[in-house]
Amino acid sequence: MKYKYIILLLVFFMGSCTKDFLEKAPLDQISDASFWTTDNDLMIYVNYYYRVFPTYKGRGNGQYQADYESDNMAQETPYARFQGVLSVPTSAGDSKYNSDWYKFYDLPYNFDWIRGINILLANYQRVTSPWDQARQYVGEAYFFRAYMYFDLLRFYGELPWISKPLTSESEELYSSRLPRNVVTDSIVADLDKAIDYMKSKGDVSASRLNSEIALLFKSRVCLYEGTWEKYHAGTSFGATGSDGSKFLNLAASTAKELMDKGLYSINNTGNPNKDYENCFNQTDYSNNPEIMLWKEYSSELGFENYSQMALTGWYDWIGYGGVTRWLVDSYLCNDGLPISTSPLYAGDASLKDEFKNRDPRFYQTIFKPGDPVRIESNEDTVTVFTIPTFNEFNNSRTGFRLKKGLDPHNLIPGQQNGETGHMLFRYAEALMNFAEAKSELGTLTQADVDISVNLLRDRVNMPHLIIDNISHDPNWDFPSLSPIINEIRRERRVEFGCEGMRKDDLMRWRAHELFVNKRPKGVRFIQSDYPDIEVGVDINVDEDGYVDIYQKILPNGFQFNPSRDYLLPLSINELTLNPKLEQNPGWN
Repeated sequence: MKYKYIILLLVFFMGSCTKDFLEKAPLDQISDASFWTTDNDLMIYVNYYYRVFPTYKGRGNGQYQADYESDNMAQETPYARFQGVLSVPTSAGDSKYNSDWYKFYDLPYNFDWIRGINILLANYQRVTSPWDQARQYVGEAYFFRAYMYFDLLRFYGELPWISKPLTSESEELYSSRLPRNVVTDSIVADLDKAIDYMKSKGDVSASRLNSEIALLFKSRVCLYEGTWEKYHAGTSFGATGSDGSKFLNLAASTAKELMDKGLYSINNTGNPNKDYENCFNQTDYSNNPEIMLWKEYSSELGFENYSQMALTGWYDWIGYGGVTRWLVDSYLCNDGLPISTSPLYAGDASLKDEFKNRDPRFYQTIFKPGDPVRIESNEDTVTVFTIPTFNEFNNSRTGFRLKKGLDPHNLIPGQQNGETGHMLFRYAEALMNFAEAKSELGTLTQADVDISVNLLRDRVNMPHLIIDNISHDPNWDFPSLSPIINEIRRERRVEFGCEGMRKDDLMRWRAHELFVNKRPKGVRFIQSDYPDIEVGVDINVDEDGYVDIYQKILPNGFQFNPSRDYLLPLSINELTLNPKLEQNPGWN
């Protein structure tokens, strides 16, 4: 996404861009003197909210390390929510509840931002510009309100719905929480307005949201809520009187509407060993037909990031963790069979063996021996990955070192930072949302698979998924569910591995059994490769020889409480300020 002019406008208009801007009174009278005159006022105002999107932060690798909050990756310190050690905070700003790598979900903070959007929606009709010039920015405002409410829904469940600017005297300050499916109806209604008001790809700048992105996000919201309601039915987290089918149907139809437009496609140039990888490591995505929105970085403008530094080892933040064996074992062999049944599986006696005959997305996501890590000085200096380093600089605690997002050339000469673009929305999600929604409804056909999952497999030259010829996997994650649901979920895990989607998937599927009372494992440890590392002192290894990074920290595995931890608690301050709010289940 090209942010150049957006950033320059923000610098000019907002100055230091802190949330204090949204707290300055009287915000709802900002139009009285000079604002809300032209569509340009709307554009300048709504530009601020592009900040809600994921980005590279500090010296980390952005969304590509967000799966530390899932079973796909493990860092040095276990994820507190999965440990089951969170407690009710005094205030919603408690730092331990803001561990999500690329979102903000501080309850008052979100409503500050929602209030800012409500101000625009209460005033945009004062603008005298023609509607065709103003509607794009109004549509963006509806999108951002939906986006922020969806964040709140995922973390807190039932919510008050506030759709107008409030004052200190407003009764709505003391609103009760609405059922989650009612909140989702309002989110969908906002997205419908965004779809209607925003312009299509090609009719609006590539640096802005468009109608198709709103369609994609609507399919995400509906799939989330539909599966949440289906799998949490009968629990304290379910939606009374709703089985999720309404939202699953909406997810499927919305994704299909986007697919039928034909404005985006899977990035497939015929190079199965690079096309998937190249969705995540480019400085410019302008010509990538799959990337729907992205953020550009430019050393010329002073906007750079440290993602390549993290991945190439100049900084060891990303090295403190690694990919788990749980994710690694999900990758099929290149005959389309799982490792439990494929004759092509070479075993895991060494890291090199693990990569033999596997889905190419495996070695485009995780370093395999021989991969270049850094290429410097016009390719005169090449650093390659050989074996994992567990207790050294740029180590990987599990031994499976993340590669996704890496371009070994992409460091600014003489510096440690780079200009890798940040992918925000990609079209592949629409295909997977469509396939999953229909599989959950029991209406998925082979024709549906061929226009969705199999297009993703075509990119990496993997055999097609054939509904009537699914090989039984004794190690399916969800043995009580149908083979097609298991394989769709596997495909989603592999396609979006280490992109920050996995935690949401686990939450909406009510999939705690995958990790409760269990610990993530890593590579098989080969002592002869590490003569200076002492097992039990420098590294922990389980009885089968696999790296066991939490062996001493979590002797009983993750203790996530399925009666409590699917939602975060409201803070004591929030409950005190509004007696009509009720605490989430299990937190009293």
